[in-house]
Amino acid sequence: MLRISNNVTLDENGIEFEAIRAQGPGGQKVNKTSAAIHLRFDIAASSLPAFYKERLLAKKDRRITKDGIIVIKSRQHRSQEQNKEEAIERLAELIKSVSRVEKKRIPTKPKKSALMKRLQSKKKHGQKKKLRGRVERE
Repeated sequence: MLRISNNVTLDENGIEFEAIRAQGPGGQKVNKTSAAIHLRFDIAASSLPAFYKERLLAKKDRRITKDGIIVIKSRQHRSQEQNKEEAIERLAELIKSVSRVEKKRIPTKPKKSALMKRLQSKKKHGQKKKLRGRVERE
């Protein structure tokens, strides 16, 4: 059981793990062992509450496919077990990120003094640049 929050848990039977060969440097160890992990998690078939499912499917994340399957690749560590644990942690973090409700931003205007200060600064900078121009002789 993977604990997401106090009242939300996830059954690990819905998570598929596939061991694959890792890419990149590492010498012979990388070439002969399957230490990297592909984690696949079907959102629709999971035991998550409907609120989590809706928010996950609406989230724009490259790890979520059009079919509603989360694919997480973990190949950071040398051992398969560590990669598996990291993939599970990243899945839990992704699901937790959906549960946070962000405050709505209230747009504000800059104060009049700040606006005037900014414009004065721009004028001063423009004058300095104007002085750098070509000098004309009479």
